[in-house]
Amino acid sequence: MGDAFPFPYRIFFLYIEPISALAGAYYAAIHPSRYLLDLVSPIQSEFTWVVPDTPTRMGLSQLANLYLLFALNEHLVLSSTSSLKTWQRLLFCLLVADFGHLATMVPAGPEIFWNVWKWNAMAWGSVGFVYLGATLRLCFLAGVGLGRDGLHATKLPSSSGRESAKVGKKG
Repeated sequence: MGDAFPFPYRIFFLYIEPISALAGAYYAAIHPSRYLLDLVSPIQSEFTWVVPDTPTRMGLSQLANLYLLFALNEHLVLSSTSSLKTWQRLLFCLLVADFGHLATMVPAGPEIFWNVWKWNAMAWGSVGFVYLGATLRLCFLAGVGLGRDGLHATKLPSSSGRESAKVGKKG
């Protein structure tokens, strides 16, 4: 159903980003020591491998659960509709979450946001990938690539007979 939108948006929001979130969930839940080590290593080079205590493991399990929710929500909601309004609303919420996620990186110092040559895989995911997602969300919300009618939903009948808001498509 989401096929009314340009391919770059569909591939990123329906597949790439949810799979990335599932990878984050996997590492936070199954490999918490690795997750923590990679998270802080661009910040503290003297960090050593430790087995997380129970409260930390519980927090990481809750984080993993939120990554799972994020992945399922994004993929299942967006793939089930061609409603421009639904896509805009969900992507706006995820954009707010992007800024919140970047705010959690502030304790690392300002270098974490621009010193890309020091980034490890976790920093690329926690900063670089978030930059990409936020940029694509801003572009979508601004109507970039959605065509002349991209900001105005049209009513088209759905296969169930109900009407749904759909991005206007020629042809």
